[in-house]
Amino acid sequence: MKRLSYVILGFIIGAFATYYLCPRPVDTDIDVDEHSIKSSIQEMSEMKPNKPKGVVTPSEAKVLNDNWTLHREAAVNAAARQQGRDKDDRSTWWSINDIEDYIIYSKHVTDSLGYNITGMRVYLGVYGKNAGQAKKNLTTMFVVPTIKEGTAKASTSLINFQGNGGDCPECPVLNSGHGGGKGYP
Repeated sequence: MKRLSYVILGFIIGAFATYYLCPRPVDTDIDVDEHSIKSSIQEMSEMKPNKPKGVVTPSEAKVLNDNWTLHREAAVNAAARQQGRDKDDRSTWWSINDIEDYIIYSKHVTDSLGYNITGMRVYLGVYGKNAGQAKKNLTTMFVVPTIKEGTAKASTSLINFQGNGGDCPECPVLNSGHGGGKGYP
């Protein structure tokens, strides 16, 4: 009987030692809410930022704007005059919150669809004749997430494979910015 109690005590000590001394897998399935993502963005904005590719100086932007005015403004405004307007919109504005929210939202949507988001593409568009008097036939811009070719739900309907990915055909598109602008300063 004494030997049996030592065996049982040995099993108990062994079980405790195994439980406390052996490594356990770490739970990597972290559920991050939108608030913590925005907090992370806020923290990152307070750090020294990396300069993105493609940033140009204000004087280079002025040249681009002046070239648009020289080569496109007359044709675009002539089309606007056919619609009863003096000028067409030449820019679109979104608030920083709308842009940040759209990036977070696009990452969520592409992840849920099984895609890897690679960037954003901006398109020019024109509101149709049924858009209401304020926007009727005016220029607009809209933003589409791009995704990596050959990701989980690869589709032959992906269009415009240029740059770093094709447009996400199933993703909601950001539009409804505020148009206008007289040109870059």
